[in-house]
Order: sequence, then C-alpha cells, then structure tokens
Amino acid sequence: MSSPVLVLSRFSFICVLLCAATLAQEPAAKPPDKTKSGDTAAAPKPEDKPVLPFQIQLLETHIRFETNGDSRKDVHTIVRINDPAGARQFSRLGFDYNRAFQQVEIPLVKVTHANGGTSEILPSAITDAPNPAVQNFPAYHDVRVKSVRILGLQGGDTLEYRVITTTTKHPLAPDFWLVHTFDRSGQVDQEIYELNLPTSRKVQPRINTKTPATRMETSGEGDASRTIYRWERQESHVDSQSAASPIAPDIAFNTLFYPASAWEAVPARWANLIYPNRPASREIEEKTASLTATAKNSEARLEAIYNFVAKKVETVALPLGATGYRTRPSEDILTSGYATQEDKAALFAALARSARFEPLVYLTLPEGGDLISSTFQHILVGVYDPNLYGKWMDPSNDVAPFGMIPSIYRGKTAFCPTSFNFQPGMMVISLLPTVPEQLPFSASQVVQVDATLDHDGRLSAKVNYRMRGDNELLLREAFHQAPKDKWKELAGLLALSDGFRGTITNATASDPVATKDPFTVEYEITQPKFVDWSKKPVRIPALLPQIALPDAPAKDAAKIELGTPLDVQTTLTLKLPEGTTVQTPAATSVTRDYATFVSKYDGHLNTVTVSRHINFVMREIPTERATDYNAFLRAVQNDQAQMLVFSPPPAASTTTP
Repeated sequence: MSSPVLVLSRFSFICVLLCAATLAQEPAAKPPDKTKSGDTAAAPKPEDKPVLPFQIQLLETHIRFETNGDSRKDVHTIVRINDPAGARQFSRLGFDYNRAFQQVEIPLVKVTHANGGTSEILPSAITDAPNPAVQNFPAYHDVRVKSVRILGLQGGDTLEYRVITTTTKHPLAPDFWLVHTFDRSGQVDQEIYELNLPTSRKVQPRINTKTPATRMETSGEGDASRTIYRWERQESHVDSQSAASPIAPDIAFNTLFYPASAWEAVPARWANLIYPNRPASREIEEKTASLTATAKNSEARLEAIYNFVAKKVETVALPLGATGYRTRPSEDILTSGYATQEDKAALFAALARSARFEPLVYLTLPEGGDLISSTFQHILVGVYDPNLYGKWMDPSNDVAPFGMIPSIYRGKTAFCPTSFNFQPGMMVISLLPTVPEQLPFSASQVVQVDATLDHDGRLSAKVNYRMRGDNELLLREAFHQAPKDKWKELAGLLALSDGFRGTITNATASDPVATKDPFTVEYEITQPKFVDWSKKPVRIPALLPQIALPDAPAKDAAKIELGTPLDVQTTLTLKLPEGTTVQTPAATSVTRDYATFVSKYDGHLNTVTVSRHINFVMREIPTERATDYNAFLRAVQNDQAQMLVFSPPPAASTTTP
C-alpha cells in the first residue's frame, strides 16, 4: 500500500532511542494483562470500534508483471476523513520511487466535501523532488518523491486518488519479486488485491493459508498465458485474535531464488551488482596504503579500513534497495564523501580487496524470514580470513565500535552472495550464515551517583554513566544525531527513564564517534523539596536507576531469554546534613550459574553509600528452571524496593516549612 509521506523530527527519533536505553536486560514489549481494578482500561468490544482520524473505505491494488521483469502497479484509494488529525495526515500525499527505473503517475485526486460539491486537484499541484533524505547528496537524486498538496481538507470529506507506478529495466531484471501483507489495523474497510503474472515464468506465490485467494484464473495461451490471483477482503473478515500482522507475509514470491536449480547463478549476480570484481583503481590503492601504513597486523589493517568507511564517509539514510542494489564506482564514493549502506559496503569491499582481504557482503533477513518470502533488511560486511572470519561489521553505522552489530540484526539469518566468488580449494562460506550474537567486547554499564541532601530538603546530584554494549550504541546514536545545545534535553530524557526528577543544570558526553573507549554521559540534576524533614522518620529509595530484568517466563515459553551477557554496577554516595541518623536496609547476595546479584548498604556519620551489582553470564536458560529464576527475580526486586530511613537533625526539622 502506498501511503502519504509522514515526516517525524530527528529529535523525536532520538527520544525514542533514549526511552529504549534501560539499565539492563529489557524484554520485548508485551500486550497489557487482563484488566484489574485500577489497571489499564479493557480493550473495546468489536461493536465499540473506536472512531479513527480517517477510515480507508476502499484500497484497490492491481499489479501486473511481465516476463522481462517490468511491472505496473495501480492503486485506487478512497479515504473518509473523520477529524482534523486525519485531515492533517492526508493534507499531503507522497509516493517514493526511483526515476532511474520507475515512473509515477497520479491521474486522479478528488475531494468530495461534506457540505456538498467536489474538487479535483490539478496536475500543476503535483510536485516531483528528490527524497528529503538525499536532498544534499546529488548522486542519489534519482531517488524521489512525487507528491500533491491537498488544501482545505476537513472532517467529513472524502478523498479519492489513484497512483500508477511503472517499473522498467530494474537492475535485477528479468527477475522480479513481491511481498504483501493485508491490513489488519481496522483502518481499511475493503481491500481488493489483484496479482497478474506471466504463466511462462512458472511463478508459485506463497500464500498464507488464512488468506487464500478469492479467485484464481488463467487467460491467454502459450507465451501470452497469464495467471491472475484476486483477493477481496472486508474489514469484518479480520479475526480479532490475529489483528497483529503475521510474521510471514500473506503473499510472497521471488523469481531470483526459484527454481532452486538457478541458485548458483544468483549469488554471483548479487555480488557483481553490489561490488563488481574489478582491479582496484589508483585512488583506491593510494587510500588503502594511507589507511594501513601504521597498522601492525591484519586486524589493525581491517579496523583502519572499517573506521574510515564508517566514520569518514557520511551515511545517506535510504532504505536498502532504494537504488535497486546498484552501487556507484568506489572512486566516486571516495570523492563525494557520502554513501548509502550498499555503497558503503561496496567501498569497504574495494578497500579490503586492495589490502589483500577477500571481502564478504551479507544481506540480513527478518526474524523467521527466508529468501523466497522476505525482503532484505540491512547490509553487513566481513572478510575471508580464518582469523577474522567471525568479525562482522556494519559500516553504515558511524558510531558502532569495530566489530559490533546492532542487536536488531544479531542472531538473524543473512544471505552471503559473495560466498560464490571463491576459487576451488578455498574455505567454504555458508550461503545463509547466522549473524553472530556475541559482542566484540564484554558488555558493561557503570552508573555512579554523587548526591547531597541539604537542610532545606533540596537534592543535588551528579550522575555519571559509563557504557559498553547495546545501550552504549543507542546513546551514541542519540547524542551523535543531536546538536550539543540539545544534549541537556537528552540528559533529561535519560534521567526520566531512570526515575530521576528535577532540573538538569549541566550535561556532557564523550565523543560519540570515539568508539575505542566506552561511551560516557554525565549530568547534574537538582530537585527542591525532595524530602520534608518535618516528617519523621524520612524514607526514601536508594537514588539509583532500577535494574530491569526479563519478566518471568510464560507457561508455554520454550526458554527463558536473559539477553546479551551484561555486567551492571550502580553506586550511590549520598551526603546528608550533619547529625542525621541513618538506618540502612540489609544487604542481599544471590548467586546462580546464569547470574549473580550483590547489594551493599552503609551509613557512616553523615554519608550513605549504596551499591548494587548484577552480572548476567548466560544468554538463556531452559524453562525447567523457571521456579529458580522467579526466586532470583524476586530477590532482586525486593532488594530494589528497600528504603533508606533517616532521622533528621534538629536544625533540618525546624527549618523545613
């Protein structure tokens, strides 16, 4: 389905990243439990369907593929606008395409007004411009957005439009592919989907058994024979128990990998498309020599090449495949100083080969995906070297430490087209390897809180984070993307995520691109009237971020996933007014083979120190150990719920208003 282009601010994206940066293992989000008194409101009954900002009354798609790989996609949409939010969302329609091999036409845009009358948008209202992501990168101006602005749209109006996308001479032609999942959000009342395929290509779509074609027919004879699949779905057909999109698409086919006998030719096509096997140019040879001149061994040479491509060549944020997987000459990439993820992989490959490495390129697949029914997610690189083979890299991530792959791709299956480039007798490289789950270093998080509580109940604290691992990468990305004058706001979001309230007075961070060392963030925070000394005794929690642990496993869970092994150390030093009496809780110590937890509490004169240390050493444990894990989980949660108890000095209790 083509949809209007929605633009989110860069800072909103950073906020999302920060909200994800918790202190320890964070399980995947789960749907809320059944409602109890005072809990989240119960899900609406089917008859109580909420009114959405807009409702798509008809979504009709016709797609026709030709034997040479060309295609035509015609989408007809009718949308009812229900409120101002819906009007804003559809005030501009935008459709992405690549003019190197595609054309987009918008033959119809019509508004039927709630108060009567219609208006059609004139062709002059349609604009065609480079995608905003490539605005400053002329080499990619073929990646464009054709859009139309719709003025005066109001609640109660009906918007109707047609969009036709024609693809000719795609870089991977004569092959073609398709992946489609039907809407299950309730936003579409009626969806019609028609797929017209040449019978001679022997395409066999994979179709979800829960969404069979409403009708299938053939027409024509011989080379002109066509097979037509048609689906007609009403919103009422949506099973409430399967409202979420399925892991696998409803319809998928891929002529690249069908039939299986053609596989041997396919990887070579991909490899030569991504980086043609040609002799290195003078520019590449000279750059390689300058990058590796001081390297003392193979790993140092590889790291120098990776750091240059990742950090010195600006990443153009286009989705994988936006350029048809066709890459630019490495010399052009080097000269321009910017590249898409495919072009960064191509430049890395050229430099690596010049440094006498045989490069590997990996295209990752989604969870549970395969080559027939999935689209590639991301591109990673490596080299053919017995000592460095497990060293995967992500050159499109300019703040990822050498050898670190973001967690979203680790453990996933990848397609390695370059494995077929090797000569007989070389080490066998899997066509479908698994992205390594381990990090190139031990993951750790250290948080130090130095705080002061004065006679007026005012809290002042300095909080320092030192991180290595997945949360390090999230914070590096957030601080790298934000200008320095926004770092205080980022620190405020980080403080909120860890339960700290107050005013951020200062915030600093280490250089996000300096990935050799752990990433550090430090901020100062104040909160007036944090305590009321007149209330005796005063009870406060330990002023430390809560350590998040995976929830207890469900009864049908296959295993208990603890996540990437991680060592977390949090420490508090709290200065109190002289004469304050302190009562600290009991320490906790729990040891398992999969994790350990130790806490310590100490109060001496007017200073309180608290430390909590948890270390996950296993990635998962069997569900048979659920009882044991639940006991471990409760011990940690009970410790974090303990309170510090103070009896204030006379001066503090009398000066508190």
